[in-house]
This record gives sequence, structure tokens and C-alpha cells, in this order.
Amino acid sequence: MITIRDLMTDSALFGDQFAGDSFTAWRALLGGFYGLELDAIEAEAFHTLTDRQPPTVALNELWLVIGRRGGKSAAAALLAVFEAVFNDHRDKLAPGEVATVMVIAADRKQARAVMRYVRGLLAHPMLTRYVVRDQAESIELANRCAIEVMTASHRSTRGYTAACVICDEIAFWYSDGANPDREILNAVRPSLATLGGKLIALSSPYARRGVLWNAYKRQYGKEGSVLVAQAPSRLMNPTLPESVVQEAYADDPVSAAAEYGAEFRTDVESFVSVEAVDACTRPGQVELPPATGMTYTAFVDPSGGVADAFTLAIGHRDGNTAVIDCARAIKPPFSPEAVVAEYCALLKSYRVSRVTGDAYAGEWPREQFRKHGIQYDKSSRNRSELYRDLLPLLNSGQVELPPLPVLHQQLVGLERRTSRGGRDSIDHAPGGHDDLANAVAGCAVHIGTRNTYDLSAWADGFSFPT
Repeated sequence: MITIRDLMTDSALFGDQFAGDSFTAWRALLGGFYGLELDAIEAEAFHTLTDRQPPTVALNELWLVIGRRGGKSAAAALLAVFEAVFNDHRDKLAPGEVATVMVIAADRKQARAVMRYVRGLLAHPMLTRYVVRDQAESIELANRCAIEVMTASHRSTRGYTAACVICDEIAFWYSDGANPDREILNAVRPSLATLGGKLIALSSPYARRGVLWNAYKRQYGKEGSVLVAQAPSRLMNPTLPESVVQEAYADDPVSAAAEYGAEFRTDVESFVSVEAVDACTRPGQVELPPATGMTYTAFVDPSGGVADAFTLAIGHRDGNTAVIDCARAIKPPFSPEAVVAEYCALLKSYRVSRVTGDAYAGEWPREQFRKHGIQYDKSSRNRSELYRDLLPLLNSGQVELPPLPVLHQQLVGLERRTSRGGRDSIDHAPGGHDDLANAVAGCAVHIGTRNTYDLSAWADGFSFPT
């Protein structure tokens, strides 16, 4: 039987890639996870990484908190190939059933990156004969096993018989919203039961929340069936130039401590609770049609980049509540001029003759909206200030939101960060978006609801540049 150590050290297999000194820590860590006997050097490395003694039997759950460029994607691919090729599950499969090694990533780009590593390993002369079919997101093998990459979704990850589930960069999955990380794990855990498969999560750390933080907090340094390891980038990958790490620390010590030091950040917290957004979301109608005699307010967020949507929100005031009647987002690729024309027609249907927009969008949107008879006013508040003023409306139920999953996800995905100078800002998480949330926040705040709330109750210490 070939072990994970054999795979990493045998020159006839992947020894040319994983047998060198730069992978010493990885060999100790993975050898310990699979219950292999470690020599004195490996045992010391294992204890350094996990703050516990090596187990004497293979474990079924592994959480790796590893700094950036620490070799996580290569390790994920190695584990996927080991579980798919070198563990035979056929005696446990029903007729027609396939054992799947699931590699789940935060987005398609990251999923493709891992799959490239997998294909590179399967191109080995000893393994090419196992490949039956190679498709964009899955590779079928001759032993009734498949390796499949997918994005983090609690719906798309159901229905598999999993030999192994590998969660890549899980700290950057949404911990709230439409696909919370805990719900995705709840969806995949039952798929591991039939084959007794392993759950493996690898990630650079981020905020002190989510399933990675919970696993670290509860299991790091403790004996048991769950193994948690933590290591800075250069411990796992000594070939990473020290100068790269030093420059990162000089530029932003807090960010570098997470990116390369594998330390969870203490300067990031959630902006608003899921419960608050849920309570403000109306059931039923996504859009409310224009009503006679109603005065409407609009806010637009022009697309600022190739991945940004061009968004618009229209709303009105109902007593002390800001009602968002309509919220739209047009994703690229698109013609900006065509989007402006479409939005201007929509604004006129609500009898809106002027729209407020992002102050950083420049003169272009002002000129384009003017061509269609709509005045474009630059917002006096920046993005963070709009979110700051939206929060008490959300917490007090003084805003009515349309039932749009994208809007919900963007709002609960917002983060409040404290800079080194002590100033706070609110923005989306790395890899996230807030285009629609920004338009809705701008609309709700500019509607001008009566300030019956006390800002100091939540904003103690919250400061912005003057």
C-alpha cells in the first residue's frame, strides 16, 4: 500500500517535487495526519505546527492555517490525487456510484488554479493510464473515482458520495449570506459518511469568525480526532524570499501578519448581523411599481472596474421608513452609455429628475445622465459614511429592502476595519463586491428619514477622516 510519505518521497512518484528540504514541514504534517510513524525530526516539526503529539492512527479531519505562498494549493492537489488514485473505494460503492474527491474553492478562478496542479500531477507517466475523461471541472478515473472542483455553495455540493472533501481558502468563503461556510460544511459532511472520507480545509487566516476560526479556537493544540495546524509562510515554504515577507510587513504589518504570519486579524469585524438584514427584507415583491403622488429618491453607483456592476436604487419615504422600491445591477460586459440610457428611462418612470451618485466616479456619469435629462449630483458622503449612516436604519428597522439574494449577501458580507491610525472604514471583504449594497445604502440614507435613533449607541469610537 502506497502511503502519503511514499507519494512525496519516492523518486518513481512525486519525489522530485516533494522530497526536498522545502517540503520537510509538509511531509511531517501530512504523515502525522495519516497516522504514519514519524522520526525525531518529523515529530519535532509536527509539534511545532500543531502544538500536540503525533497521533498513532489516521485522523479524518484536518484544518490548516497556513500563510500565503506556503504551498497550500500544491498540497491540496497532492491530497486530491492521493485520495482519488491510491485509495480504492470500489468495494463500498453501489452499482453505478462514483467516489468523488471534492475540491471546493471560494470562486472559479481559485478552483481552476487547484485543478491545474491536479492535472500536472496526473500527467505523471505512472498515472496517465488512470485518467478516463478530463473535463473543465472534473477528471474521471478508471477506478470509479473522480476529482471535481466546484465553487462554495451549499446547493451545488449536495448529492455526492465523497471520498474526500478539500476546502481551499475557506477563510475567504462568505461566513454569512446566501452560502455561509457553516452551511456548506453541513451539506458536505453527510456525503463523507458512506466511505468514511476525510475533511481537509486549507487557508490563509482572515478575521476571527467563520468555521476556520472556530476550528482553530476549539481544537488547536488539543488531542483528538481533529487536527489543526498553524504555520507562517516561510516555515512551510522556505524558498519564499525573506525580502518579500519583510517588504509586506513594512508596508502593512497587520495585513502581513495574516497573509504571511498566519495570524488571525483582530482589526476586522462584521458590519451588520444577518438577523438585522432579514428583519428589514420585505417578503414577496422584488420591485414596487411607481405610485401616483409619491416622491422618489435615487442613487447610482457607476461601474468602477472590469468586475464591478453598474447599480441603481430607487426608493421613497413611508412615515419613518426608507422603502427601497427598485434595486438593479447590470454586470459587465456592457455598454456604459446603454446602461445610462436604460437607467434614465427607469428613473423617469418613477418621476425622478435627479440622481445622486458616487463622488469618485468623475465627470463622465454627470455628462451622460445630463444627455438624457437627468441631473447627476455627487454624494457628499463617501462609501464608508453611507454604510455608517445605514447601520442604525437597519438595526432599528427603518429601512425596507427588496428580497434580492445578491443584496442580502453583499450587506452581510460588509466588514468594519480599524486602520493603524485608529480610523474605521466599512467595505466588502477581499474578493467580495458591494456595488448593489452601496446604491441601496445611498438611496436609503439620502431619502432623509427622521433621526429618531442614537448613533452613539453603536458608533462609539467610529471615526472618519475630516
